[in-house]
Amino acid sequence: MKTRLREAAVVLVGVCLLAGPVACGKAAEVDKPSGPVSGEPPRIGVLLPDNNWRFYHFDKPLMAKKIRQLCPECQVDIVSADHDIATQQAQMAAMITKRANVLVLDAVDSRSLRAPIERARRAGVHVVAYDRLAEGPISSYVSFDGAQVGRLQARALLRAMGDKARTGQIVMMNGGETDPNSAWFKQGALEVLRGKVRIGKAYDTAGWRQEAANANMSAAIAALGPGNIDGVYSANDGLATGIIAALKAAKVAPLPPITGQDAQLDAVQRVLTGEQTMTVLKPFRPEADNAAAMAVALAHGKDLKDIAPRRVSSPTTRDIPAVLLTPIPVTAKNIKETVVKHGLYTLDQICTPKYASACAKAGLTHTAHDEGESPR
Repeated sequence: MKTRLREAAVVLVGVCLLAGPVACGKAAEVDKPSGPVSGEPPRIGVLLPDNNWRFYHFDKPLMAKKIRQLCPECQVDIVSADHDIATQQAQMAAMITKRANVLVLDAVDSRSLRAPIERARRAGVHVVAYDRLAEGPISSYVSFDGAQVGRLQARALLRAMGDKARTGQIVMMNGGETDPNSAWFKQGALEVLRGKVRIGKAYDTAGWRQEAANANMSAAIAALGPGNIDGVYSANDGLATGIIAALKAAKVAPLPPITGQDAQLDAVQRVLTGEQTMTVLKPFRPEADNAAAMAVALAHGKDLKDIAPRRVSSPTTRDIPAVLLTPIPVTAKNIKETVVKHGLYTLDQICTPKYASACAKAGLTHTAHDEGESPR
């Protein structure tokens, strides 16, 4: 029964995200933009869930730079919650007290931040949902098409499994139940996987913690047997790290096909060596740039129709102006055309001595001339 309810919730969230004006909660009560307090420069707060490699090296500097380009007079405050719900709730309260005009929020937990978002609306503060769609009266939203992420991963997994997909079984490892992105990834993946391969075990991993993924994978190996896992759907690269460690500890060789997401440096290197089948690149610059443009427009009382042409709905709010960007699959064959071209890493960073032979095999030239566009 719990499984059925969980799958129903996944479908509901997916419909709410993709269907636009549907009856998923009440319609958005979008106030007219209040604009900055008279005589004061606009204040924009950016609340990130943690300070991991991605947020520290990409989202944080990219968004700060773009906001200042669009609004030199704007005051920008950027904080990290260290993946703690109470910390992020307190940070939101502090920024509302400081009379922020707009908050760009990547919620640690989409449901737990609903009350602070409602308080922000009552205080005349707009909230831009960043990367994941939080509940409550959100003014706009920017992310990547999560269903497409799941579809890309699932298709790559089936291709890598080949004939084993018809008779074999996989383990499915997703993020936490309270993360709407997890539901979105899962929805897209199941569109491809259902009827094509047997799912032996499926896990939701709270907080996307790799140690939890490691424990889950160890449990799956014990339940199914180390020789009876023909593929692993891993929703992101952090989970894949824990999954691969568990498989190696169980002496599973060769490793089964394993997916990922986020194009972390270690994952890109695993893709080169064949330990990981693929990852998904979500170019951070367009996501950060769109969030910055939304925040500045709202801070100046402007409409978002030209910036956010799409509409999405959460379980609480309908018709949220949105930008949904296109994810890109990354394999050993297209690393230069994807992560290098988009400026995530240089070939020097990827092709360290440990990975020199894998880079040579993939046709990657170990020079400093092919560095792509700098993310900063």
